[in-house]
Amino acid sequence: MNIITQHSLAPHPLPVDHYPTKEQAKTSMLFSPIRIGTRMAKQRTWVPAMVPWRATLDGYVTDAVLDWYRRFALGRPGVLVVEATGISDIASGALLRIGSDQYIEGLSKLVSVVKEASEGETLLFIQLIDFLPIKRRPSIDKFFGKYLSITDIHRQWFRNYYGYRTQDDTSIRDALMSQDDACWQVVLSRRDYESLCYGYRECITDVHLSRIQTLPQRLPFDFARAACRAKQAGFDGVELHYAHAYTMASFLSRRNTRTDNYGGSLENRVRLPNEVLVAVRKQVGSDFLVGVRMLTQEIIEGGSDCSEAIFYAEMFAQRQVDYISLSRGGKFEDAKQPNIGQVRYPYTGDSGHECIPAVSHTQSPFGLNVEDAGKVRCALVDRGYHHIPVVVSGGIASFVQAESVLQNGSADIIASARQSLADPDWFRKLSMGLGREIRRCIFTNYCEGLDQKHKQVTCQLWDRLDLDEAVSLDITRKRRLTAPQWNPSCDDQNTQSHS
Repeated sequence: MNIITQHSLAPHPLPVDHYPTKEQAKTSMLFSPIRIGTRMAKQRTWVPAMVPWRATLDGYVTDAVLDWYRRFALGRPGVLVVEATGISDIASGALLRIGSDQYIEGLSKLVSVVKEASEGETLLFIQLIDFLPIKRRPSIDKFFGKYLSITDIHRQWFRNYYGYRTQDDTSIRDALMSQDDACWQVVLSRRDYESLCYGYRECITDVHLSRIQTLPQRLPFDFARAACRAKQAGFDGVELHYAHAYTMASFLSRRNTRTDNYGGSLENRVRLPNEVLVAVRKQVGSDFLVGVRMLTQEIIEGGSDCSEAIFYAEMFAQRQVDYISLSRGGKFEDAKQPNIGQVRYPYTGDSGHECIPAVSHTQSPFGLNVEDAGKVRCALVDRGYHHIPVVVSGGIASFVQAESVLQNGSADIIASARQSLADPDWFRKLSMGLGREIRRCIFTNYCEGLDQKHKQVTCQLWDRLDLDEAVSLDITRKRRLTAPQWNPSCDDQNTQSHS
């Protein structure tokens, strides 16, 4: 197999790592226990939520889903978070759902698989998400012929352009369709022009739509019921998805201009996220863990920054959150224009590049979020919330880097997505003094490219290895669906690897 080397990945080659011996790992912060709410994680290693696109189209657990999470559990991280799981029945492709009791059976199987594979060493959370409908970018003929609602503005344009009045909407549609982009920018409303260029997307500020106006009345109940199902299925906790491009993050955003009690000021923007957290806690009790995934910065024009993240973190701490997991960016507002027939993807603009950085970008991808995470953690400690762990993610993929983040107090727990995908056993290998056996992520974002197309996510470092009859493959029969198995020998387990 032709493996890309780190030398071809300039300007940001992988940092040189120092692999600890087994004894050094035992005394490190990374492999020390930490309390999360009422539970104890055996180490400060964390596999965050990643969507693998392996569920059925209506959100049920499949054998491929079970295999995916079993493989991560074999690496025995301190915490494993199941992918963003929809709390309502909005069509979302092969994404897990938890919006009704019919999903509990499959999710219970998932819990059993993880607990067995990790031998009970891994705490298992599930990430709960709400998102609003988004449509594919339409062709010009479909947009003007089917989707555009003709208004008096369009009728007036037709009269001015052609010199006579018409009530025939078809004629107006045909006329607009024959124009160029300069005309469309003038005649179409901002939202209609955006829908033409990017595809229609509902926003939390569309309060003229009853389903948007009533989100504050519905979402606390929906999240709370979903959390109850997660508890019934046997999870150790839930993670409320308040990050990136989705509903709850949109309420927190500085760009939330709703004029009711749920937009505008900081207090109003955090109101619904607070109400959701309170409703969930009330339903599941104090012994079931409830965390929040949120942004330190949005990285968009007019977006929220770290000062707001600090305020929100304190609000959640006051409402008995058990941990706060921090990311950054990943917004729709600066996403690149999709091709016709494709959906806008929130990780393609500048905010997306800081959320999922790659070595090819001008800015180093390693530890982009650490500084802001440290500010949030410091503020929580100063306000007396030192018992609430802060989880940081974003290009942390080496022992030296992870240990340094913990030692300097920037975070309490290290989350690593792409490195864990490249090698689900990397934490375990470090803890055993076998760091030199780690298959290191090279940050080309091959996996992110598959996610963008809603294809089954794999890693280029292992997806074509050992393609024999015993290996589960994707529908193209070209990519592995799980990383190669790692079975340390007795000699390995008694060996300490030195840098």
